[in-house]
Amino acid sequence: MMGRLNRKGLAHLRDAFESNIERGRIPGAITVVALGGHVEMFDTLGMQDHAAGKAMQADAIFRIYSMTKPLVSLASVMLMEDGVLQPVDPVSKWLPEFAGQKVAIEEGSSIVRYESVRREATVHDLLRHTAGLTYEFLGSSPVQKLYEAANVTDRSRTNREFSQMFAQLPLAHQPGSCWQYSRATDVLGAVVEAASGQALGAFMKERIFDPLGMKDTSFNVPHEQLHRMAEPFANDPDTGARVVMMDANETAAYESGGGGLFSTAADYIRFLQLMRNRGSLDGARLVSRKAVEWMTSDHLGGIPANGDLLPAGHGFGLGFAVRTASGLAPQPGSPGQYFWSGIGGTLFFVDPAEDLFAMMLTQAPNQRIYFRNLFRHLVYGALD
Repeated sequence: MMGRLNRKGLAHLRDAFESNIERGRIPGAITVVALGGHVEMFDTLGMQDHAAGKAMQADAIFRIYSMTKPLVSLASVMLMEDGVLQPVDPVSKWLPEFAGQKVAIEEGSSIVRYESVRREATVHDLLRHTAGLTYEFLGSSPVQKLYEAANVTDRSRTNREFSQMFAQLPLAHQPGSCWQYSRATDVLGAVVEAASGQALGAFMKERIFDPLGMKDTSFNVPHEQLHRMAEPFANDPDTGARVVMMDANETAAYESGGGGLFSTAADYIRFLQLMRNRGSLDGARLVSRKAVEWMTSDHLGGIPANGDLLPAGHGFGLGFAVRTASGLAPQPGSPGQYFWSGIGGTLFFVDPAEDLFAMMLTQAPNQRIYFRNLFRHLVYGALD
């Protein structure tokens, strides 16, 4: 039986965030909690732009970074249901530059040799982060240093130019050998372009954003909407270092499938409602019920996870982390819960067992992990 939300618990969530805002831990936030498909909490807290003295507005635009990944993953699954793309397709079928990739064998701080791949990475590997790729900010291995030297974050490249550059870099692991959070969804975005014949943003606008009414979600913020941007503190409250985030004033050629979208709470709620409804919303069906079930199931099985981004008791689906056990993890939740977050300070989770979804939006990169954990505990603490 579906539970209810405890008003005292929701007030406690609100008070905890307001207290942290007052203490200068984050500039402001929007918190959303929905039960049974009905939004029970939509709080605008603190400041949207601290430097400008502007209070948080309900229509604030956030850099959602890796919360882009589930949307791009959905785009690829839609192409599968169109009969265009298949999960077993080698990446090189759509992006020929990825043929014949080599794996860097590292010893200490050096690459000592290169090995041929035992099998090519597939679209399925891109979706579940088993393609042998990595992220430059996760460490300082030789391959990660090559990513940095290649300036993989350059937003002046098109997705095709990114793909052609990126394919020349060696893999960090054999495809299929481990889960490694990575730039795989950036490559997936280039696959979506090749398979659809459209720019990634144009395809997603036509097939996802417009049907769902996500009118403020895009890879570039229109100039006339820049006043709605949620901004971080100029300096990190813990270290004093300057806070650097994606520049909304820049018109980017690169539509990063892994982290390039800007969005609002209202828009992302539409996506979460779609997922909660298993693929349809207000008469628009984007994907089948079985596709949503498939995307939000664990696809790792016995494949080991590299690094600490997947807590114990979790696997990974197609664009989402997936909870596999009631216990083990240091956060509450139900088996079948799925979620992801953004490095700028954003988070969502969907718990089908409780018919619950929740989202936190802030712009505080270095405080993100603390507030992710706090938010999740407080949301579950509000369930009767």
